[in-house]
Formats: sequence, C-alpha cells, structure tokens
Amino acid sequence: MIFTLQAQDKLSQARAGVMETAHGKIETPIFMPVGTAGTVKAVHQHELVNDIQAQIILGNTYHLYLRPGLDVLNKAGGLHKFNGWDKPILTDSGGYQVYSLTEVRKIKEEGVTFRSHIDGSKHLFTPENVMDTQRVIGADIIMAFDECTPYPCDYNYARRSLDMTHRWLKRCCDRFDCTDPLYGYDQTLFPIVQGSVYKDLREKSAEVIASFEREGNAIGGLSVGEPAEEMYAMTEVVTKILPYEKPRYLMGVGTPINILENIALGIDMFDCVMPTRNARNGMLFTRNGIINIKNEKWKDDFSAIEAESDLMMDQVYSKAYLRHLIRSQEILGAQIASLHNLHFYLWLVKQAREKILEGTFYDWKEKMVKVLGQRL
Repeated sequence: MIFTLQAQDKLSQARAGVMETAHGKIETPIFMPVGTAGTVKAVHQHELVNDIQAQIILGNTYHLYLRPGLDVLNKAGGLHKFNGWDKPILTDSGGYQVYSLTEVRKIKEEGVTFRSHIDGSKHLFTPENVMDTQRVIGADIIMAFDECTPYPCDYNYARRSLDMTHRWLKRCCDRFDCTDPLYGYDQTLFPIVQGSVYKDLREKSAEVIASFEREGNAIGGLSVGEPAEEMYAMTEVVTKILPYEKPRYLMGVGTPINILENIALGIDMFDCVMPTRNARNGMLFTRNGIINIKNEKWKDDFSAIEAESDLMMDQVYSKAYLRHLIRSQEILGAQIASLHNLHFYLWLVKQAREKILEGTFYDWKEKMVKVLGQRL
C-alpha cells in the first residue's frame, strides 16, 4: 500500500491524500461503510459504487469467521469474490465483537476464548489465528488483534490490557510477516493504539505502535461511550505521535460532527454503523441537521427527502412517503434511508477533502458543525 499526502490545512491538522491498494485508490479523508457480515445492510454493491460512491468498505472478522465460515470464503477466493465487491476492503480483527457481543469469554495471554452468539459453540481467537483468518478473508487492509477496553475503565486494568495488546501486536506482526497472501495480491496490517482515556497510556501506546513501522496505524477504543471532548483530546495526543506520512484510521467514529472534528485533528479514515443503523430507525443526517422521519411533523410533508442532494432517491421520494415506509416497517424504507445516510456521509468527507485542497477547510468546518447537530 502506498499513501501520498497531497495537501495540509493551514489552520488545523486536516490533510488530504491518496491511498493505493491492490483493489484501487482511496482518496482521503474517507468514510468506510460497514459491511459486517459481508454486506452493507440493505444496500446493493452497485448502489455503493454509483449512488453512495464508496471507495472502500468494511468486513468483520468475527462475524465472517462464524458465518459463512472460512471454508466457504476460501473456496470463493476471498471476500471480494464472495460478495462481488471489486474495490478495497478493510477487515477489523474481531476483537471488539469478542468483548462486546459475547457474555462468556476468557482473556488470557494466549488469546480469547469465547462462545458464538449464534449457537453457543466455543472458539479461541489468538493473534496468530486472527492473522490467518484475515488472510483467508483477503481484505486489502487488516487489523491487529487487540483488546478494546470499555468505558469507563480502571487505570490499572487499562494499563495491563495495553501491555498485553502490545505483546499481541508483536505476535500479529510475526505471523503476518511469515505468511503469504492467498489470492495473489498484497495485504497491509494496521496496528491499533489503545489506552482508554488516559493521556500517558495513549502516548505510550502511540509510541509503541509507531515503533513497529507498519504502513498505516489505527486508533481504537474511542467510540465506546466516552464524552466527545475526551475523544478529541485523546485523538490529538495520539496524532501528534503517530508518523505524519502514514494514514491514520479512527475506528468506529462517528457522528458527522465527530468526523469533521477528527479530520481537523489529522485523521484520514473513519467507519461507523451509525448511518445505516440509525437509518433503519428513521434518523436521517442532512447538511442542515438531523431529521427523525417518524415524527408527526413529516406526516404530510410532500417535499423531497433532501432538496440539495444529488442522490436520485432523495429527489424521487418525499418525506411523507419515507415516514410511511419506516413506520410501516417496510423494507424499502430501510433501503432508502440507508442510501440517503451513506450518501450524505460520503458527500461530507468529499466536501472536507475539497476544502482542504482549496485551503478553506477550517472555516467551512466551523460553519458546518454549528448546523449538523441541530434537530429539524
């Protein structure tokens, strides 16, 4: 993977760049739609390409390992062939799901023993077999196996967890570096900075992660319930230490405002289930603020979903019609709302990129954050 920086904002740490992978280029800053189980929920691949203009999507190691399973993915030739997506894919390591979805789990130096949320079967994830699993899945960018600490988190627990995450990273790198990709193209391994909301732990972790000199770096554990101001403070601490010339990925973030504020702190890559999950519940993100389409006020509003949008569905369907679909739990409602929100998120980061290249990002960002959070 090659990352080229193209511009740096003068009034913030925001930057624009291009990542080159085996499956194509990614213009940063970028938002990556989450396709947990091999699909971005309620969205076709051609809609991701043509309507949303996604450049990279996510898959989840935990979910894909359990279902459809590694045998199926291997026979298919990897996730790209299995789901028909020919652009870049990133997979997370499954660490977050192991800790958040499974009530029965045991964390040891060897790895994590857990029970499947599907059938209760017992499994073991280690740094080594998670690397092997992500080789089988075949994503362009894969993540190291780490422990994502909860919020709030006791300092001593966070410190012990961090030390183990760093030991696991060494094992991940050793395994990754002594194995070959399975499908004829290169993969890239990103380590993950942890440390909860403790400045000294974040600094320590960023320094350790930087010392591994991988092609890109991620920041984890900052979308687990902490206040936004703590998220920004920790991101600022870490981005000052991580190598300037390498891409920085903030995992699991976030709201449109979170994304703009973290772009200003020097983050290049984002992912979050929020645009699709909230869409299925009737929350729409727009350039003028947030709409809860289930509210009574939209019952007889026959105006376009978002007049300024260039997405066809935003023009063809009215707010009243989408409200009816969502309230009736019609599948089409989830599809339209998901398309709308993902299109908006990709529009937002594309606008941010254009403003960085123009040299006007900071003033534009300050104006946008005042309106994006208001309820319409």
